[in-house]
Amino acid sequence: MNLAAAARDPLRIVSLIPSATEIVAALGLGDYLVGRSHECDYPPTVKALPICTAPKFNPAGDSATIHQRVTDLLASALSVYRVNLEVLEALQPTHILTQAQCEVCAVSLAEVEAAAAHLTGRQPQIISLEPACLAEVWADLKRVGLALGVDQTAAVVAKLQGRVQACANQAAAGVPKPTVACIEWTEPLMAAGNWVPELVQLAGGISLLGTPGQHSPWISWDDLIAANPEIIVIMPCGYDLTVTRREAQTLTHHPAWSTLEAVRRRQVYLVDGNQYFNRPGPRLVESLEILAEIFHPEAFSPRHRGAGWEPWLLGSAA
Repeated sequence: MNLAAAARDPLRIVSLIPSATEIVAALGLGDYLVGRSHECDYPPTVKALPICTAPKFNPAGDSATIHQRVTDLLASALSVYRVNLEVLEALQPTHILTQAQCEVCAVSLAEVEAAAAHLTGRQPQIISLEPACLAEVWADLKRVGLALGVDQTAAVVAKLQGRVQACANQAAAGVPKPTVACIEWTEPLMAAGNWVPELVQLAGGISLLGTPGQHSPWISWDDLIAANPEIIVIMPCGYDLTVTRREAQTLTHHPAWSTLEAVRRRQVYLVDGNQYFNRPGPRLVESLEILAEIFHPEAFSPRHRGAGWEPWLLGSAA
């Protein structure tokens, strides 16, 4: 047990975003988690925890339908998710971890603050995360560790950074860099931004369309056609490989799809965005390794193939 944490009142942590749940677990405090969001599912043991949030919209449907529902909801609300105040009250958390990075990704900071204000008894410390690049992910991890009294935080971060550097060094060892477009939503089209362009570069690729440290941009088909990447990686936000495989079919309906360089070269890949790329936490290291395996199969063994990524054979022009 962490000495700093043990010296205080027992921690009771509620995490309302999957990346924060993974950060708590990486810091060795998984046993102190008492509640989670409806999307927190890793490590698997957290699935047994009480659920404290729910979407305000029906999450079933294709990409275009979900996009429209979320757009309509955001026009009249601060968040597309709600906090279950009754569950939160019963849990009596000492700390609540949430985010202010994306109103579509998880419950908003404003909603969490409003819910916490109605709690009786102790007032929990709210820790809000808002990373836009890898450096800010590591900074958030340190900030969470400090708030929770974890004295080995620096060692945890150093180990993750060491893995990143080792992967980047291997990817940079005299191998040509392909141009890459990462697609974060299929209808309408969105390119991946924030930390993803940085991961592409570290994995030995040249990132197109998205900008490091900036929000993921909506793009047009003309943008994708003009970029004409050598590799396309499809990573819809919140989707696993099975759903991504289905939603990617939308792309093939556009008449220009078969003309793209990546498609003609059969260099289109699907990744599990939900478990990896969409979560700004410790497993961004695995996300980097996935990209390196895709870009440079001659230098990296496919350790994550089948679970984290797969080639999309149906994405070819054949």
